[in-house]
Amino acid sequence: MTVIGYARVSTTDQHLDLQENALRAAGCDLIRSEKRSGTSTAGREQLRTVLDFLRAGDVLMVTRIDRLARSIGDLQDIVRTVKAHGASLRATEQPIDTSTAAGKCFLDMLGVFAEFETNLRRERQLEGIADAKARGVYKGRKPSVDVAKVQAMHAEGKGPSAIAKELGIGRASVYRALEGKGG
Repeated sequence: MTVIGYARVSTTDQHLDLQENALRAAGCDLIRSEKRSGTSTAGREQLRTVLDFLRAGDVLMVTRIDRLARSIGDLQDIVRTVKAHGASLRATEQPIDTSTAAGKCFLDMLGVFAEFETNLRRERQLEGIADAKARGVYKGRKPSVDVAKVQAMHAEGKGPSAIAKELGIGRASVYRALEGKGG
């Protein structure tokens, strides 16, 4: 039996040390870590490696379930993969052990709350953006194309390809500027 630890933080300014130390203290034989968002399993190569490596009797250890997944669908997919390998999932800071019925139940409840928290954060972000727009503070991204310059160059007889090359932009941006949609 191998105990494999998995640690994850979302941003580059966060540190993996606390999770890795907790996993070592829990007896992990191997620890894989990455700095990626937990809202999706896409692009999480270390997680994929761990899941592919699991064998019958192994344990996948995390500190908390939200380090593994932030959506109930992703969490359930991961748990199914762990189970298909004949392994189990445990957390150091939560009473989760998928080899027991109570542990599986608690895991599902925590997964629902992790997804709920992610959805609340997204709603608050959208509300903040809407409020900033209403106050005239949020202007969006700065235009990347000088529409007046594109139109002036076109009026001088330059074609879209020549304009794009000279300004270092894509032809589609030139066409949008000429149609008056900006860049």
